[in-house]
Amino acid sequence: MSDVASDAPQTLSDEAILARFRASKNPPSGSQTLGFELLAVRQADREIEVGFNARADLLCNPMGQIQGGYVCAMLDECMSVAGMITSGMTHVVPTLEMKTSFLRPTMPGALRGVGRVVKWGRTVCFMEGELYDPEGRLLATSTGTAIPTPFANFKKK
Repeated sequence: MSDVASDAPQTLSDEAILARFRASKNPPSGSQTLGFELLAVRQADREIEVGFNARADLLCNPMGQIQGGYVCAMLDECMSVAGMITSGMTHVVPTLEMKTSFLRPTMPGALRGVGRVVKWGRTVCFMEGELYDPEGRLLATSTGTAIPTPFANFKKK
């Protein structure tokens, strides 16, 4: 048996991916603003579940509702993380386009998001997202496309 590490990507269990996200010491500032917390990973379904702590002092419009741009950001976060997990944690999935439907006002507090990959193609990823209130009512839906990009090719600007 060799002591040399394999170049092949390591397959991570759902629990290992969840633990990796929860242990992150440097989460993106946008995720922090949205109150992002990864709750569940279901690689077999290409799906994730996210909790958001939508703070009124950061995200509300003058009517006391979460501003639509932040709702879009939450759905984008759900879909993008689902894409990363579908890739086996080897790719980021920058969004090319996104369509959002607002079904009812989104109020501050605990929210639940679901993101899933519908199709992972050679050059494009197709995704869906849903946002729910604490009572399980559907607040907004989204579809998106993204370009899977290996982490190694991703450059911070």
